[in-house]
Amino acid sequence: MDPELIESWLRARSVARNLPQPIRDSGGLRLDSNLPAELRRYVFARPGPGLVELGRSITTPLVFLKLCGPPEQLASLLPAHWCLSPVGYVMTCDATPATAVLAPGHRMETHVDGPTTEIRILDDHGDLAASGFAAEWDGLFIYDRIVTDAGHRRKGLGRVVMAALGAARRSPQSRQLLVATEEGRALYAMMGWEVGMLFSSAGIVDGIGTSASGDSTAR
Repeated sequence: MDPELIESWLRARSVARNLPQPIRDSGGLRLDSNLPAELRRYVFARPGPGLVELGRSITTPLVFLKLCGPPEQLASLLPAHWCLSPVGYVMTCDATPATAVLAPGHRMETHVDGPTTEIRILDDHGDLAASGFAAEWDGLFIYDRIVTDAGHRRKGLGRVVMAALGAARRSPQSRQLLVATEEGRALYAMMGWEVGMLFSSAGIVDGIGTSASGDSTAR
C-alpha cells in the first residue's frame, strides 16, 4: 500500500472525526486520539523496525498498532501480550455511489462543516436509523463510520447514506476510499468497491479486553 495514500487517508480521517493530525513517528504515523477507548494509535503502511520496537516497548492498554497487511503478519512482529482486533479492509472505488431511494417512514438530514459531510437518517419517531460521515482532503474523499441501526437493516439505508455522501464529493478527481469490517466489505463489494489491502490492528488486553480498532466505516 502506498504510504502517501495511507497518510492522506489518516489526515482526512482526522478531519472527519475532528481529531489531531497524525505525526510521522517510528517509520509510521502516530495519532494522539486521547479518547476513552483509544489513547494513541500508530499506523504503518508496511512492516519496519519502528513497528517492532513499539511492540516491545508499549505495555499499557488503549494504544493500538496498525499495519496495512494481513493479521498474521502483524502478529509475527509483536510480543505475546498483544491481541489482534478483527481485520479491516482498505477499499477503493472509481464510480460515485448510485442514487438510492429512501425507504418510507424515514427522513434524511445533511450537515456540512467545511470539508466534512454528515448524513443522518431518522425514522418517524425521530430515532437515528442510519448515519455516516465523509471528508474530502488533499485529493482524497473518504467515507467514515457508516452505521445502520440493527432494527433498521435490510431497508437499503446504508446505500442511501453512501449515495448522499458521494454526492457531496466536490472534485471528481478525488480518489474514494474507506476501511470496512468483514460485514461491511460484502455490502461495499456489491456496490462496486474493491479491496486494495487488509488493515490489521492489535492492542493490549486489559482486565476487560481489547477494544475494537475503530477504523471501520461501521464504527
